[in-house]
Amino acid sequence: MRLIKSIIIPKLTIAKKKEGIIYATEADMLNIALFGYTAKDWEDANPELAKKLNMRDTASINELVVLSNMESLNSELIKQNLPRDARFEILQRMAKEQLKVLNKQNAEHRFKKLTSNTDIIENLPKP
Repeated sequence: MRLIKSIIIPKLTIAKKKEGIIYATEADMLNIALFGYTAKDWEDANPELAKKLNMRDTASINELVVLSNMESLNSELIKQNLPRDARFEILQRMAKEQLKVLNKQNAEHRFKKLTSNTDIIENLPKP
């Protein structure tokens, strides 16, 4: 967020009170790259849930890890003065790759846990 204020906002000629729109636009870009929709789109699709939670509250731990990584990478890309569309492509590709790896690791972990529990049960002494 600090980089948005120090790099992106100074390049724009906008009123001070409209700077929040820039932050929201960056957040929307990350949301679209990761989830495929903006927070507003999510709220519109989930009105009852949106009364209690926001979109990121419903994200998986893997999605939150990837989102944090995306925020860090976006900061670096902003420092490099990459245009928004180029940053979006890089961030979206990264999100897909990281989620694929994390979700696969979770599935493998659950399988190992399930099979190790089965082994324990099968090897219990018979009455």
